[in-house]
Amino acid sequence: MSDVPEWMWNDDHSAFRDLVGYAPVVWREFYVELALEIDTRHRNRSGVAHGGVIATLADAAGGFAGCWCPHPNRIRRASTLSLNTQFVSVAKMGDRLTARGIANPGGKSIFFATIEISDATGRLVSTGTGVYKYRPGSETSDGVARETPV
Repeated sequence: MSDVPEWMWNDDHSAFRDLVGYAPVVWREFYVELALEIDTRHRNRSGVAHGGVIATLADAAGGFAGCWCPHPNRIRRASTLSLNTQFVSVAKMGDRLTARGIANPGGKSIFFATIEISDATGRLVSTGTGVYKYRPGSETSDGVARETPV
């Protein structure tokens, strides 16, 4: 269940987000929680979640944490400059993962994020940090018009 308004999340259709399958649970200024159910598409050859899936979820949580925009028909965008991920334990088939991202504003166009990913029991799966650069016009919570080309 999500407390994120539909207009806020379904900003621009993201085929990659749909492919991976993560979705918002909570999104507010400087904070996000994304959920992902691990299924067969996420497995590596050992039968557990591929590290790339976990890193993708961490990157998405870090980026979304810094890109909250409260205005309908507006959006904020950022690009990842650096992502550091530590794998603490494995995620298995059927696990429901929650990625929590907390953004810390840096300079005018840079923000930093810390990320923790855990399963439904609270077991830590991964931690991470990211550095992100706002796209032009996204430096404030006013963002840019959604129809603005990226």
